[in-house]
Amino acid sequence: MSRRRQEEEVKQGAPEWMNTYGDMVTLLLTFFILLFSMSTVDIEKFRAFINSMEGSIGILQGGSTIGDGSEVGNGINQLPDLEKLLSETTEKMNLKSLEELKKMHSDLENYIQENNLTEKVDAKLGDYYVTLTFKDGVLFDTGKANLKPEAIEVLDKIGIQLSKYPNNRIRFEGHTDNVPIRTAQFPSNWELSAARAIAVAKYYIDELSFNPKQFSTEGFGEYSPIADNSTAEGRAKNRRVEIKILSEYASYAVLNQ
Repeated sequence: MSRRRQEEEVKQGAPEWMNTYGDMVTLLLTFFILLFSMSTVDIEKFRAFINSMEGSIGILQGGSTIGDGSEVGNGINQLPDLEKLLSETTEKMNLKSLEELKKMHSDLENYIQENNLTEKVDAKLGDYYVTLTFKDGVLFDTGKANLKPEAIEVLDKIGIQLSKYPNNRIRFEGHTDNVPIRTAQFPSNWELSAARAIAVAKYYIDELSFNPKQFSTEGFGEYSPIADNSTAEGRAKNRRVEIKILSEYASYAVLNQ
């Protein structure tokens, strides 16, 4: 009677302990990504996070195996320094943004003076953008949203300088005083201010071939004054159109601020 040889079954693929280990690492990575995604950070901070993890998780292409675990440990050890890394990255971006805005503001001020526009347009430096303010009566008649013929020359001159910032988001804002308006076209100052902002933006798009993806418009009505509405002089200052040129470095972070 022959003896039957029992053949040992050879299992294919990675050892069972490695599959469990791979699941654990994947869950840990997913957990930290979820935590990060729920925080209020911008795209630059997210890139910094990815860079801090790059090379730390030793997952091979195809997902069949993972590294020996030492690299995973190194990646986890980097996480306590993530906040510091994000802070340093943000600080660097802010410095670049400030340098860009200061130069932009200086160039615009010089350009306005050289083209005799100081009585019509002001340039002001802000934290995230440079603001160009068209003074009352330069672009529109009272209660109107149609560009005045004499406004075209001013917009054309400013457009020459704006064309030097193709990578910056540009926001057009319309503002009014607190004198009520009730017409068929403009039931309130909301509609009037928005129509004026859109009119200026569309001129640059339709007549000077600016990229509409670069622009946005807002109408603030009477609710963002820069002067006292109780005086004629104050009301004149509040009736304005502003062009805000956002920093190229900060555009993604502060677009909706």
